[in-house]
Amino acid sequence: MAKAIKKQALGRGLSALLQDPKKETTVGNNNSGHMAGTIIELELASIEVNPFQPRTQFKEEAIRELASSIQELGVIQPITVRKTKDNTFQLVSGERRYRASKLLDLKTIPAYIRVANDQEALEMALVENIQRQDLDPIEIALSYQRLIEEIQLTQEQMSQRVGKKRSTIANYLRLLKLDPLVQTGMRDGFISMGHGRAIVNINSHVDQIAVYKEIITNKLSVRATETLVKNYNTPRPSKTSEQKKLPDFVENSIEKIATYFGHKIDVKMGKKGTGKILIPFHSKEDYDRILKLFKK
Repeated sequence: MAKAIKKQALGRGLSALLQDPKKETTVGNNNSGHMAGTIIELELASIEVNPFQPRTQFKEEAIRELASSIQELGVIQPITVRKTKDNTFQLVSGERRYRASKLLDLKTIPAYIRVANDQEALEMALVENIQRQDLDPIEIALSYQRLIEEIQLTQEQMSQRVGKKRSTIANYLRLLKLDPLVQTGMRDGFISMGHGRAIVNINSHVDQIAVYKEIITNKLSVRATETLVKNYNTPRPSKTSEQKKLPDFVENSIEKIATYFGHKIDVKMGKKGTGKILIPFHSKEDYDRILKLFKK
């Protein structure tokens, strides 16, 4: 199933998370006798994907480009796997290389064998992926969160493991406080991490969505977004007790109106059930956008 190939074991990096590969013992398997800490040519059919994989999106175009490179040059960097039961191996890192090789219908792939339990495999997969450049900010934030919750690392310990400042880690984790719609917009590239860091300063998810829609509609820069957020967070004049108490029919529909117009809506109640709906705007472009909504 696997042939040993004459290559040196990989450098440190992920190997630093476990014991020295030179001290690892033979992987327990009656049919293989593979030695942990070595690189072997492993059959793709014997490899299963990593259930701990933090990456949730694989761009097909990028996989095809990688497949073209592999077809031309071969797999330059071996994938990392760990031995499991039933004569199979499980990916620890290198799923893009694995997918590209399958796309080419290759039979084998160079693989670095490690001995790791579930927790170690999860930690290696998370740390390896965090170091990559093509993860979106939410994927990185989710990886940090899993390291904290499942590996029980403190932010200080995680800072040492991934080589990032503690403040950087904290900034990523704060992004998980964003409304899921805003998170999706960031993952799809509609807004940047800078936009997200500004929006997260708004506690209300309704207001977060309103700001997000305004960023998309008016193509706001990060600096313009920060100014917009300050306006949302500016304390409003205190209201009388009569004004604070809105009728149920208003309370039940005000969020729908706010979402439709992309702004926090103010309602002023008068006597005998009368009232006013106030729709703010922040620029001429924003005003024109609201006018168009009335024409629909």
